Amino acid sequence: MERFRFDRAETAVDRFGSTGTAATGVAAGDGAVRLTCLSIVPGGTLGAHPAPVEQLFLVVAGEGRVAGPDGARVAVSAGDAVHWAAGEEHASGSTTGLTALALEGPSVRALGSAG
Repeated sequence: MERFRFDRAETAVDRFGSTGTAATGVAAGDGAVRLTCLSIVPGGTLGAHPAPVEQLFLVVAGEGRVAGPDGARVAVSAGDAVHWAAGEEHASGSTTGLTALALEGPSVRALGSAG
């Protein structure tokens, strides 16, 4: 067994016009599979950018908003998940703070119910 923390917010995200967002790599698998912990401080944003591969954005704490290619904001909170297809433009942010896990990979698909 190996125990480690994944909320260290190791790297500030400053690309895409992002502010107040940090990313910590959690795990990687064969090929292009990655799991990243994203922390967005109150008032922070992760600017619009295309998903490099299929991506699941799993909100584990807090609340905020996400947007797809049309830019329309949708509220999300702990327990919500969003799927973005490879190449799909998307953004996220929070007025009160948010922590999410981003699972990326060429064949990533959600198993939960839509809602």
